[in-house]
Amino acid sequence: MDALDFLDFRILDILDIVLVALLLYYVYRLIRGTVAINIFLGIAIIYLIWKLTEVLQMELLSDILGKFLGVGFIAMIIVFQQEIRKFLLMVGSTNFATKKGFLKNLKFLKSDGDATVTDVEGIVNSCVEMGKTRTGALVVIERNNSLDFVKHTGDKMNAEINMPLLKSIFYKNSPLHDGAIIIEDNFITATRVILPVEDKLNIPGRFGLRHRAGLSITMKSDAVALIVSEETGQISYVKNGEFILFDDTDRLIEIIKEDLA
Repeated sequence: MDALDFLDFRILDILDIVLVALLLYYVYRLIRGTVAINIFLGIAIIYLIWKLTEVLQMELLSDILGKFLGVGFIAMIIVFQQEIRKFLLMVGSTNFATKKGFLKNLKFLKSDGDATVTDVEGIVNSCVEMGKTRTGALVVIERNNSLDFVKHTGDKMNAEINMPLLKSIFYKNSPLHDGAIIIEDNFITATRVILPVEDKLNIPGRFGLRHRAGLSITMKSDAVALIVSEETGQISYVKNGEFILFDDTDRLIEIIKEDLA
C-alpha cells in the first residue's frame, strides 16, 4: 500500500495544483511571442533536472544546480522585469469583486461560442482608409490586462466597432481625435485617452508621440496597438514594446487574430 501513498490527495493538494497551473498559464500568456519564452523554458528545464537529481540522490550535481537556481533568482528579476511588471499590473488592476472581471480572467475556460469576437477586419480596414487620407490614429486593443488605469484619462464610450465610427473619431476636426481609443472585446470603451509615455525609448526620430505612446502602453500591459502615421499614412502594429510596419493587410489581420485568440 505504501507504493500507492502518492494517490492520497487532499483537497488542498488539488487546489495547489490548480493555482500553480493558473500561475503558469498567466506567465505563458505574458511572455508568449517574446524572447523571454526561451529563457523561461531554459529555467524550467534546469529546475526539472535539479528535482530529478534530488530524487536520484545525486548530491553533488543537485547542490550545484540548487545554488545556481538560488543565485539565478536575482538574475530572473532583472531579465524578466518587464514581464514581472505586467504580471503585477494584471493582479493589481483585476477586479475580482465583479462577475465581469472574474469571468474575464477565466475566459480561457469558456467555450468559443461564449467569447466575443473582435471585428479585426473592421479595425484594420478603417486604419487602411485613414492611412490613405493621412489621418493619424492610435487604437489600443485590450487583452488580459485591464486598462482601467488609463481609461479614466479619456471619455467613456460604449459603442460597437464599425468603420464609419472609427473614421469619424479620428477625423481631424472631431473633438475626439486627440489621444487613443481603447477597444475591449468588440466595443470602443474610451476615447481621447492619454497614454503614459516612457522617457527612454530607442526608436527612430521619424516616429512621433503617437508611436511612443503606443510602444509605452504595450510595455506596461499586454495590450496591442495599431498606429496610423499622420505624416506617411503607414500602419504600425505594436506588441510587447516592439512595432512592425505593415503593407500586407491580410497578414496583419491574421496576426492580430492570433494574438487576440
